[in-house]
Amino acid sequence: MNTDVENLFKDKVIGHPAGLFVIFFTEMWERFSFYGMRILLVIFLTAPLFGDNPGWGWSSENALALIGTYGSLLYLTPIVGGWIADKYTGYRVAVVIGCFIMMLGHVSMVFETQWSLYLGLALLIIGTGFFKPNMTSMISEMYKGKESKKDGAYTIYYMGVNAGAFFGMMLCGYLAENVGWSYGFGLAGIFMLLGLIQFWLAKDLFGEIGGKPSKVYEVELPQNINEESPVVNEEDAAEKLNPFTTVDKVLMALAAIGGLSYLFNDPLSKIGGINLFDFELGGISGPYVVVLLSLVLFLILITMRTIRYSTIVRDKIIAVSIFGLFTVVFFAAFEQALGSMTLFARDFTQRALTGNSAMIFKVIDLILTVVPLAIITWVLYLLFKKTHKKILASNIVLALTFAFLWYVVFYKVNAEFGKETTEVGATWFGILNSFFIITLAPLFSKWWESKYNPSAAMKYGLGLILLGGGFGILVIGTLGIPQGATTASVSMVFLILAYLFHTMGELCISPVGLSYLSKLVPGRMIGFMFGIWYLAIAIGQKSAGTMGGMIEEITAQYSLSTFFLIFTLFPIVIGLLSIILNGVLKKLMHGVK
Repeated sequence: MNTDVENLFKDKVIGHPAGLFVIFFTEMWERFSFYGMRILLVIFLTAPLFGDNPGWGWSSENALALIGTYGSLLYLTPIVGGWIADKYTGYRVAVVIGCFIMMLGHVSMVFETQWSLYLGLALLIIGTGFFKPNMTSMISEMYKGKESKKDGAYTIYYMGVNAGAFFGMMLCGYLAENVGWSYGFGLAGIFMLLGLIQFWLAKDLFGEIGGKPSKVYEVELPQNINEESPVVNEEDAAEKLNPFTTVDKVLMALAAIGGLSYLFNDPLSKIGGINLFDFELGGISGPYVVVLLSLVLFLILITMRTIRYSTIVRDKIIAVSIFGLFTVVFFAAFEQALGSMTLFARDFTQRALTGNSAMIFKVIDLILTVVPLAIITWVLYLLFKKTHKKILASNIVLALTFAFLWYVVFYKVNAEFGKETTEVGATWFGILNSFFIITLAPLFSKWWESKYNPSAAMKYGLGLILLGGGFGILVIGTLGIPQGATTASVSMVFLILAYLFHTMGELCISPVGLSYLSKLVPGRMIGFMFGIWYLAIAIGQKSAGTMGGMIEEITAQYSLSTFFLIFTLFPIVIGLLSIILNGVLKKLMHGVK
């Protein structure tokens, strides 16, 4: 009798099951909506109250306080969403729930009122919690027993992520800046809805894959010599060697309450004037007292749990924790792309092009838009050929979605070629990260597979140094901008090169972190440590918002180049530290490569 996995592999597209490409397109539309909305959020919030396309006139500090909290929570709710899917709904239903809630979030933001914005962001946070962890879980289940093809599957999936981000930032950003904010927010919602319908109509293709969880759980074989044999009962498997004590649970609860309180209090105090921690302790303001106390409690929790393990496991957890700290630093700087770097693109970059420069940009923009879309449309055609009898309705919805996407692209291209001069949108620069990832990822992949593959610490070091180097380019580009300036006309070449360096840094770090975590952590701890890893990224996201919000203050007191110098030096110093610790980290990893 054929299993659902074997049935899926009967209908292949480019060597992979057709179901992978249903997931590919669902993820593509979700990322289209997510990044399309997010890239224009900071521009909308900080745009002047009056003008051709008025925004809300917020300060960058207030806007990035909200965006930092939003970005941070996006990495915390998947911990809960993944648990709900594992325990109750199954992956497929969780994905549908997530898509539906996110679609409501995008619709809410169309109204451009404060209550609708906050409601929309809340719905997007909740929806992402259901969606984000369960798409990759479906791929993992789909390739059970075919692990050799998993790397290729995740590469294709990752291309869907970046294709969605690319088109979302380009088209939602274009409509928002040139037609109206509601059009940008609305376009994101339309594609989220179409992605939801397409996925739901294709559910029969997956059989039981991603269905409701079974009460019988499979437990992975031990990964370390000091682990005992696997057990079948899931509670025993989770708690066998190092159960969570009452003290552990209390520390976890207190740290979580304190951290979440700070996340909500930061935008509340800055935007609404409501400070939940309006006190000082030893000259330190209340909010920072709370966050520092939460951090101390969390470190005590990690330390208490770690010392209860055997030496080998303990060393590996220490190595993961060090990489986690490096990850916080990386994301605190890297996520400036959707904050201070977008504001820099709007206010300090020469974006008005005329004559030959304008025509060259139009042609490049046309190629960047049409060629990738044509390739993905070809993949859609291959999927239709293989599955039109099984999921015809889903394919029709997908085809209509692509037809609408082509229409929006045609509208954009036609409008741009109809102008004598071109003003490059501030949101346009956001597509560079996705473009560079798609073009450079194969080269980095070949490097990692060669005999010159660096160690984890060297990859982290190189990634952080490249990230700092990207900001160093912006330092050079802004040296001529005087203290306190609010506008300038820096060549866009500096920003393009910065994104190139940042993307190379991302390719050194982003795929590496989770890979090493899965190799270093015992099977029974994977869930807990993945949660910790997402927490590290969440802290990085919030730090990015807090630090990016200082752009106006630092520019007024010192200069814009000083602001970017901070993001140059800090990652480079931490990157060099990672390289120096290479030998120590190798010993802690006990042969894991």
